[in-house]
Amino acid sequence: MDLSYGAEAETFRKEVRAFLGEVWQPGDRRKGELKEFIRSFRREAIGRGYLYRSVPKRYGGSEQPVDVIKAQVIREEFARARAPMEVGGNGVNMTVPTLLEKGTEEQRELFIQKTIEGDYVWGQGYSEPGSGSDLASVRTKGELSADGTRWIINGQKIWTSQGGSATHMFMLVRTEPDAPKHDGITYLLIDLDQPGVTRRPIRQMTGMEGNDTFYEFFFDNAETPVTLQVGERGQGWYVSRTTLKHERASIGSADGLGRQFSKLVDLAKEMGRIGDPLVRERLTQIEGFVLSHRYTSFRLFSCSAAGEDPGPVQLMMKLLLTEIGHEMALLAQELIGEEGLIEPANAGARGASTQTRGPNKWLDQIMGSLGNSIAGGASNIQRNIIGERGLGLPRDLALENEHGGGKK
Repeated sequence: MDLSYGAEAETFRKEVRAFLGEVWQPGDRRKGELKEFIRSFRREAIGRGYLYRSVPKRYGGSEQPVDVIKAQVIREEFARARAPMEVGGNGVNMTVPTLLEKGTEEQRELFIQKTIEGDYVWGQGYSEPGSGSDLASVRTKGELSADGTRWIINGQKIWTSQGGSATHMFMLVRTEPDAPKHDGITYLLIDLDQPGVTRRPIRQMTGMEGNDTFYEFFFDNAETPVTLQVGERGQGWYVSRTTLKHERASIGSADGLGRQFSKLVDLAKEMGRIGDPLVRERLTQIEGFVLSHRYTSFRLFSCSAAGEDPGPVQLMMKLLLTEIGHEMALLAQELIGEEGLIEPANAGARGASTQTRGPNKWLDQIMGSLGNSIAGGASNIQRNIIGERGLGLPRDLALENEHGGGKK
């Protein structure tokens, strides 16, 4: 297996490395100064064509030709230098690509640049109480104002990531209550800074709340202009599939899985279990899964670079990452033992001992691994997608009965 990128890519690597050595010099700046320095650094990186390569220049991006090898070199070198890449979160990962694909020119000009610069933070308004994986059952209602210029929104959204800092939300609302479930939904963008919007943190099973992870939102005659409707009225279900595609791609990335396994090995050493034959066997099995996932990502990378279709395996990456995360969490839970009963709120606190810090850090990973079974589409939904779209199997009979043979 040849994992080298070739002479041209290595020349490009030297260019990126030289840029980082010259420009990425954060030093000992105060928090506010560092934030502004990072913003300035990102602008310089955009100017050199290293960040937001798929975003046109008129929206603040660098507008570079698609080149997966160069993109990979950039990721590797920025990680090596510990330099910030694109702003993270729902906005860059989901809102921006959705607007580039489905939005109007006005929407792109209003939102994309402010999103990639971090001025706008986006919450995801999909799930509702009683409406999780089956997004077609959303009940939050949207009605046109008397003059037809605004959508009036009433209802509730839940499990909103980044809900504490979100300035805006992309959301699904039911606008045609008498239409078939999948055809009566509209995709809207809404400014959350208005009287008709209430946000409330959700207390998690770790005891944490208000940490910007999960919030619920209540809409009481909230408003958004009709011009912020993405796609056709009643066709929001199909726009949302574009957004979910990008969310699943970000969740299914192999980046970080190897580092997580290394931490698991360190935990086994810390807890004095690395010499246990049963633990070593479990670690070997998990490492096999991790390497399989990694080499599959290499295959996808190679196919993308060559313009080839990798087949149904690309549908499996998010599900596989979820399952591997579960295996690591189960072993970590076994290794921690009774220390897993410790309150996790002070994990990583200054002055905490290494012995206390390690188990506490893993408590969040153990519980968080369950969340990946839901994020971006529940695992059972992922299996249906793989079976139907990837392997050509007939549709799940239970879903057929539930939806009455409707569209997906």
